[in-house]
Amino acid sequence: MKKIFLALVGMVMAFSVSAAQFSDGAQYVTLDKTVANEPQVLEFFSFYCPHCYQFEQVWHVSDNIRKNLPKDVKYTKYHVEFLGPLGKQLTQAWAVAIALGVEDKVSPLMFDAVQKQQSVQNADDIRKVFIQAGVKGEDYDAALNSFVVKSLVVQQEKAAADLGLQGVPSVFVNGKYMVKNDGLDTSSMDMYVKQYSDVINFLANKK
Repeated sequence: MKKIFLALVGMVMAFSVSAAQFSDGAQYVTLDKTVANEPQVLEFFSFYCPHCYQFEQVWHVSDNIRKNLPKDVKYTKYHVEFLGPLGKQLTQAWAVAIALGVEDKVSPLMFDAVQKQQSVQNADDIRKVFIQAGVKGEDYDAALNSFVVKSLVVQQEKAAADLGLQGVPSVFVNGKYMVKNDGLDTSSMDMYVKQYSDVINFLANKK
């Protein structure tokens, strides 16, 4: 019984120490105005953004965050249209990926095509990446022109405007907090990824 009690105390102390590491203005900032009805954890990114490429494809921060979130906390990714010549078209394409449930298949291929191969020069090139990811061309076309995708595009644009988004990658929690990328421990990749996940869990449970 004593061992169980000590274990519980240790867990509480560990959480307290972890939570104490995070403070407003250091590892995160509280928004001036809470934005209601936004996803609990919301990441903004762009296929044109080199830091977003590293964030997802090299450091796998997004995957790590997803794995460590409580099961009842939803993680959502929105694309922004203010970067690159095809920013708007890629935001529409990301809405298609969400609608078809193929985000994980499309994302690495699109990042590679846009940033490494630089083979995405027009809307048809975007479509080819989806086909490469296993999506039928006719399914892509139907989704692209659907009401659901048009609504998702508006949703992404509105969220960016309402939250006052200024750059990517950016992660918001509960429409109230934004993680400070430059406020986390960068002494090692593992430490950075772990702390990113920890601060989001802390904010997700913060009242």
